[in-house]
Amino acid sequence: MLSEDSNWKNAKKRASCENGWFIPSFIELASYNIANQFLNRDKLTGWVKEYSINERNEKPLTVGIVMAGNIPMVGFHDFLCGFVSGHRLKIKMSSKDNVLLSHLIEILRKWNPDSGEVLFLSDMLKGCDAYIATGSNNSSRYFKYYFAKYPHLIRHNRTSIAILSGNESENQLMELADDIYQFFGLGCRNVTKLYVPIHYNFEQLLSAFNKYKHVADHHKYKNNYDYQLAILIVNKLYYMTNGSIIMVEDPAVFSPISRLHYQFYSDRDAVLEKINSNPDIQCAVGEGLISFGKSQQPALNNYADGVNTLQFFLGLC
Repeated sequence: MLSEDSNWKNAKKRASCENGWFIPSFIELASYNIANQFLNRDKLTGWVKEYSINERNEKPLTVGIVMAGNIPMVGFHDFLCGFVSGHRLKIKMSSKDNVLLSHLIEILRKWNPDSGEVLFLSDMLKGCDAYIATGSNNSSRYFKYYFAKYPHLIRHNRTSIAILSGNESENQLMELADDIYQFFGLGCRNVTKLYVPIHYNFEQLLSAFNKYKHVADHHKYKNNYDYQLAILIVNKLYYMTNGSIIMVEDPAVFSPISRLHYQFYSDRDAVLEKINSNPDIQCAVGEGLISFGKSQQPALNNYADGVNTLQFFLGLC
């Protein structure tokens, strides 16, 4: 994934052409994060040692996986957990992201022909023994209905937040920009809401965000920016912007593309208690939480929705 292999380079180019949100730099970022966080030998070895996994699964089941497609290879961790468990995987790729992981699976089949007996790509997931599906809040309701009689793991929309103290350095604020802007804010680990102390000065923050001022040149992102800005202007609502992101005071944790919500606080512990009880929060960035700039670099044991995916697979045996 970190090589200059011509076939892999062509796959990345095709993925970028088929999905306008998958710009080359973000595909490279996703590849780097997966290679260094999920496929590092020492990290993999330490991860699997925490579980009782047989060399070979003598009673493999068929698990259907409905992949998401919001950011490049977002379903790789589900695939990895299933592969490690030894179960047969029947994977339905997202139409938004059906090139990259498909290519990697084909390479794996060539390297290890036995993989062809447990890895299948399919548009239909009938006849599976269990299911994992990731989608919107609306589609998750359908998944729960259709897969109700099978063991299942259904995920819905999630997002991430950051808590600022007001004492952050310029470098930390620039790292926070990574958490917000990377993948255009489309991932569940993207920060879409800031909690800031009363009387917070936003000037340095907006200046640090200029690190990503180039995203305003991306036509799909710019269309969203212009639309959100027009709504605020027409409704005569207060906002702040640096030309690439619009900051609005709003209690909602979810924010549209190109828009970032913020909310003032006076009691940090109360904020922590509030977000810890919110099922829509995937992760939190800030002092004593996930370090600034690291939200898009989950470790192997940072499971989506806080549910241990590998344990789910192993529990099917």
